[in-house]
Amino acid sequence: MAETEDTAAPSGSDTTDGAPLAYKAPAPKSLKEIQELDKDDESLAKYKKSLLGEGVEAEATGEGPKVTLQELALIVEDHDDIVLDLTGDLAKLKEKTYLIKEGIVYKAKLTFVVENDIVAGLKYVQVSHKTLAPSDTSTYMLGSYAPKKEAHVFTAPVEEFAKGMLARGHYTVQSKFLDDDGREFLSWEWAFDLKKDWE
Repeated sequence: MAETEDTAAPSGSDTTDGAPLAYKAPAPKSLKEIQELDKDDESLAKYKKSLLGEGVEAEATGEGPKVTLQELALIVEDHDDIVLDLTGDLAKLKEKTYLIKEGIVYKAKLTFVVENDIVAGLKYVQVSHKTLAPSDTSTYMLGSYAPKKEAHVFTAPVEEFAKGMLARGHYTVQSKFLDDDGREFLSWEWAFDLKKDWE
């Protein structure tokens, strides 16, 4: 998968005419607190509903976000999708090796459920290892999501697997699903063989 790196400015580097900015981010609020704010203001209530979506009120518990990743799929052109079911025994994924044709164009699709509270800065990170080759890190920034009964679906931009004799071989992958606060919702290992053709 293509490597994606996030670059962040050093702490305190935001300036205006050479002087540091005095901005301080507000303290985070739970979904329950957001819903309680100005609830008599009809226009604000409509605005919050448009941001949070339908059916959120019933899901807010104030217990912090719970995120369940159900599936990671690689949507492949002219071939069946490669699907990792993440609802069962994750140890079995480590034992299985998926076959992937070199140079294919694909999109990664993540299906997940958010419960209890808003999750901020959700991201999927994977590190791919191949013997005698440098590791390749891919990071997908999914954004922030409100809780709801239906699953959220995130589809990444189109990417392409590497190709050529040096790219082919066996890869092990360490995957993590976490948020901006470093809460890890799921981690697992899986593997694939990159080959010249589908077998």
